[in-house]
Amino acid sequence: MTYTRVYKTPFRKFVKKAKSSLALAIDMAIDCICEAPYNGVEKTGDLSGIRVHKFKFQGQEYLIAYRLINSNSAHSPAQIELLGIEFYQVGTHENFYDMLKSYLKH
Repeated sequence: MTYTRVYKTPFRKFVKKAKSSLALAIDMAIDCICEAPYNGVEKTGDLSGIRVHKFKFQGQEYLIAYRLINSNSAHSPAQIELLGIEFYQVGTHENFYDMLKSYLKH
């Protein structure tokens, strides 16, 4: 299924600066997320509603933070329709969650 993809500023900046091989790996990870959007680990607390997908590139682990965009008209969880995915951030684990929390506060 095809979902609307929204790329937030931190995500776009990272991909723009990345080497083409890493950008391609990120694109492949995005395709994996779109195929199975509920597979990402759902966060709690300050990051409630955010999911994180992990992938490896050249021996380094990268994380992608995203949020599912659901229809608001659903009355029960079984009726929720997934409309799109917002991609917030991509990067290595170092300071990943601190930077994500900072972005979400503003």
